[in-house]
Amino acid sequence: MMLDSNAKEEIEDMKSEIQTSEMILPGLDEALAFDELLRHVEDPNWDVIVFDTAPTGHTLRFLSLPEIIEAWSGRLIRMMRISGGIRSMLFGSKESNEMKEELEKFRRRVLHVRRVLSDEQLTSFTLVTIPERMGVNETLRAHKSLVEFNLPVHSCLVNRLTPEFDHPFLAKRRDAELVRISELEEKLDSVEVASLELLDQEVIGVENLRNVGQTLYGVPTKIDDSLGPHSIGKLLKHDIHRGMVKELHEGIERIYLHFPGIKRDELSLRSNDGILYIGLNGREKEIKTSVPVKASQVDAKLEGDVLRLDIPLE
Repeated sequence: MMLDSNAKEEIEDMKSEIQTSEMILPGLDEALAFDELLRHVEDPNWDVIVFDTAPTGHTLRFLSLPEIIEAWSGRLIRMMRISGGIRSMLFGSKESNEMKEELEKFRRRVLHVRRVLSDEQLTSFTLVTIPERMGVNETLRAHKSLVEFNLPVHSCLVNRLTPEFDHPFLAKRRDAELVRISELEEKLDSVEVASLELLDQEVIGVENLRNVGQTLYGVPTKIDDSLGPHSIGKLLKHDIHRGMVKELHEGIERIYLHFPGIKRDELSLRSNDGILYIGLNGREKEIKTSVPVKASQVDAKLEGDVLRLDIPLE
């Protein structure tokens, strides 16, 4: 393929704008995991997402991805603007625009999950450690790093505390562990510190998990059907929101959808063959309705994080 002088100039501009190494997405595996997390956050069928992270170093690298990906995608978008003419020749203007749009959607999804993770009304990080010097020191470092990322840490669970027995060895061990817990309480003054005693068996199986859950959160109780927030917990406490609430009023079905951290320009609404779809940054979810729906007949209103849909039943 022969390139004219203008195309050659564009190539030189591209070379100065970005290096080949900068085209590689850092932490691709973590980025894909981040996108999978957002799929659940954007799904109103889930009320609560529990994300059990890897050990501290991996977790902090994972949580730094929004800034890394935003910088990476910003460089790539700038390069795509500079190289517009060349890309149009190689791929055609339609394909070129689609590539740019998909990249922009991905960048916006990353920023969305960052907003959710940094909002203390929506997200709560719970540190889990053991009552030993190494575990406590690592927990304090993790807390410092999370705070630097502006991520809300509300609680810390100290696991495997030696139970209180009338035995000199166990009593000495427990006293040393209580000192470590006191250290955590002192240095994490804004964080609720709770402890869970060492059990006589591994926590394996649904029944054992349920027992530990009741220790941490109390006996399960039914919460009302409103969006919330609803306060739950015993040793650990959280405020949760329902993802979706449906109500029947005279002549309409009203659906409340909780989309944490969403912005108006990130939402879209359409229907196809009577099925209603909500789009968030280009990713669509089907919303179950009582009757076939036309999007043009739906009265939609966004208030904060809650999208209200009024659907005519006739």
